[in-house]
Amino acid sequence: MTTPAPSGWNTWDVRTHTGMTHLPSGLRVRFGLLDAAGTPVFDGFTWRHGLVRLGHHTVDGSFAEVTVEVDGVELRLAMAGGPGDELYVRAESAGIVVVDWPETPGWRLDRDGDDVLIAPLASAAKAGDAGAVVEEHRAAADAVRPRSAGWYGTAADALTRAVTWNTIHAPDLDRVLTPTSRDFVSVERQGFYGTWALHAWDTFFTGLVASVVDRDYARGILAQILPFADDAGMIPNRVSDERGTTWDRSQPPVGALTVLNAYLAGGLSDETRDRRLLEETFDGLLAWHDWWPAHRRGPYGLLAWGSDPIDGDPESATLDRTKRESGLDDSPMYDEATYDPATHTMDLADAGLNALHVADAEALATMAAILGDDATAARLTAEADDARATAAKAFWDDDAHAYRNLRADGSHDPHVSPTLLYPLLGGFPDEATARDIADALLQPGVLGGDRPLPSVARNDPGFAATYWRGRIWAPMAYLAVQGLRRYDLRDHSRAVSGALLGLFLAEWDTHSAVRENYPAFDGEDLTGFQQRSDGLMAWGGLLAHLAFGELAEARTDGWRFAHPGRPAELSNLPLGDGRLTVTAGDRLVVTLDGAVLLDAAPGVVVTAYRRTADEVGATVTGTGDVRVAVPGTTNGEPEVVTVDGGTRRVQFVREGSPA
Repeated sequence: MTTPAPSGWNTWDVRTHTGMTHLPSGLRVRFGLLDAAGTPVFDGFTWRHGLVRLGHHTVDGSFAEVTVEVDGVELRLAMAGGPGDELYVRAESAGIVVVDWPETPGWRLDRDGDDVLIAPLASAAKAGDAGAVVEEHRAAADAVRPRSAGWYGTAADALTRAVTWNTIHAPDLDRVLTPTSRDFVSVERQGFYGTWALHAWDTFFTGLVASVVDRDYARGILAQILPFADDAGMIPNRVSDERGTTWDRSQPPVGALTVLNAYLAGGLSDETRDRRLLEETFDGLLAWHDWWPAHRRGPYGLLAWGSDPIDGDPESATLDRTKRESGLDDSPMYDEATYDPATHTMDLADAGLNALHVADAEALATMAAILGDDATAARLTAEADDARATAAKAFWDDDAHAYRNLRADGSHDPHVSPTLLYPLLGGFPDEATARDIADALLQPGVLGGDRPLPSVARNDPGFAATYWRGRIWAPMAYLAVQGLRRYDLRDHSRAVSGALLGLFLAEWDTHSAVRENYPAFDGEDLTGFQQRSDGLMAWGGLLAHLAFGELAEARTDGWRFAHPGRPAELSNLPLGDGRLTVTAGDRLVVTLDGAVLLDAAPGVVVTAYRRTADEVGATVTGTGDVRVAVPGTTNGEPEVVTVDGGTRRVQFVREGSPA
């Protein structure tokens, strides 16, 4: 079943934050204020107009809080909905609060001062109970919501709200969907579609962000676009109500990478991780993976962005559409490219795409092995190895001593963007070369500095600090930093993640925004429509997700826990084992439902941590001690491990279990 289930009260209606809709009845209740002219304002609250602050919002709608403003007068709504039929609302304002709802047989609306109740006629609920019910729902929501503190500030709140406030119901599909932004997909909110749209890589990144909030919720988001694939396995760039489906093109292949990372973060071992996530997505992701080499062979047989000719679509099979497949619409990297009608691709082989496809193969191979499909795992591993060797050689530019995109004439393209760090994600270079590449690209005048990873290098002639010509984009940053982490370039990843976290928190604290993209220069205000930066786009939460990974990160070999060098805390992370909390203070402490799992000196890094019902294992590096709790120990005493600048692999077995 989809989470949340399409029933009860929630902010299902894409057009408004200030109200709830009941399913399956369709009853819609909106709250608003009178403006200076005495006209009710209900739906005009967007990030550009009157939306002051979004409070916490549970996945199921049992609690949601929002503050809006009309002509200097604020309205604060605290709504207690959820799976039942009663909706309790506390509507507080110094102005005149108005409620809009249709007269509906079988329903009643009661009001008691600031408190409002909407309920079936047969319900015994009273409006006077609203205050108590709202606070009860608030407390229940607070008890389980992910939290952050210290270095992370309120980043967990921002990440959560950018996902849960964007979950809607699409009446024409009768489905719950979570687009990356409700403003972006609603024409009535100055968006670009009718009432809903899904985009390929947006969806996968939104699902990854949602894995911090709720595992079932994330599973539904990650799988929501898979049914829209064509017969060849291609997942379209976009599917929507009014503008249809982009049958000519796809978007970057990040599905397996995001699904696998969400899976790994869902437990301390495969025992407690969400196997359903892999089972429900693997076939679709594998078909999509295989589609790329069958349909996007460009110069020299390497992968290139493309667009197929579609009958009745005169804009298909054009350079503009190939750029849109990249997801980097107006990137300077493609300024000199042309469309090749023979291959249906641009005449530029893309290093980033080829690296992503290799990483996709590796992730799918890991998924296949977990699911017991050893033959497919072996096939994908072999294909990844072959593709990596070919691509690493083809894209290497001796003159630049780095990877560059490859033109059809055999020359390397000079444009530089964070996609040229993706070869690290694909495992192209050796360790020394990876370090050299990172050192060079992350210079302040290139892709580094206080506002790192602009979407094109600052010294590129195409840099303009606008949209994909220089703004900072969370998806691009996420993939680049994951490449740095593959080579354990933690000095770089920590600096970049920390700087990006600062940008993320500044926009959240100042504008209550989780952005589509972030400013490349200090002082730039992105709140206007013309700035082309949506104010609540779920994938912006990837910047918080990246920073969280410096403290706690799930990897294929197990969890990595490390002190980030400053006080920080993540709590209530939803695992199959329970709720995980990681605190960096005088020591690094990891707890599960309040029980200590690890207690380490700040100079100790724990990697490959894996805990089952019967055993726990880890690799311990650095200087200091770590106390490791062993499953099932009767005396409650942890095992103490000490390292002095070296590395130790430890494993402890539950009492009575076979060694």
